[in-house]
Amino acid sequence: TARNELLRTLVTCGFKYQEFLLSPTCLGIPNSRLRYFLIAKFHQEPFSFQAPGQVSLLVLPDFAFSSLSSEEKNLDPDIGPDCSSKKSLPKGAFLFKLETVKEMERKHDQDNDSSIQMLKDFLEEENEEMSQYFLPLKSLLRYVFLLDIVKPTCRRSTCFTKGYGHYVEGTGSVLQTAVDVQLESVFKHIEDLPEEEKLMKLSTLKLRYFTPREIANLHGFPLEFGMWCKVPI
Repeated sequence: TARNELLRTLVTCGFKYQEFLLSPTCLGIPNSRLRYFLIAKFHQEPFSFQAPGQVSLLVLPDFAFSSLSSEEKNLDPDIGPDCSSKKSLPKGAFLFKLETVKEMERKHDQDNDSSIQMLKDFLEEENEEMSQYFLPLKSLLRYVFLLDIVKPTCRRSTCFTKGYGHYVEGTGSVLQTAVDVQLESVFKHIEDLPEEEKLMKLSTLKLRYFTPREIANLHGFPLEFGMWCKVPI
């Protein structure tokens, strides 16, 4: 409703506008963060790249639609915010880590998209201070099947939320720093192991949260960007 009112106001005031649904992946950054953008100009000449009244989707190469008309503003309810399908899959398709075959194929396609940089290009050097970002043992045991685990050579990561680092489920990807360890070997039959052995296997992955600097990198902030506050005198 607010968007429709904004568009009506822009048109009444004589503005040309264009809307976009964009993700950092459009710029070669390995992070899925679909967001709405609108640009407008007070000029009679139309935009050269798209006609007003359409929302351009420039997110994932396998998404079926290049744009949505003004009559199609409500997206397919079976399409998630990251343009992935939410339709139910056949039973029995679950692989290790509770992922479906379709989900694994999607991640594989993303990791092989050479138009997107690898995560390692956005990471800080490993040092002793990184120990504060490793996942607590309690979190490993309780939430490991819900984690989106990525390696430095991956070309993807999920959207980071404000709860990242405080909550585990659905707040963002975690980094597997033990790059030579295979996820398949860790998760195979892990449910049948005693808690101590299970924890030992999970610990071999050396999972950690992304650092604040790394998250800033994945949001496209330059290296000189920082946050500080003035101290009152």
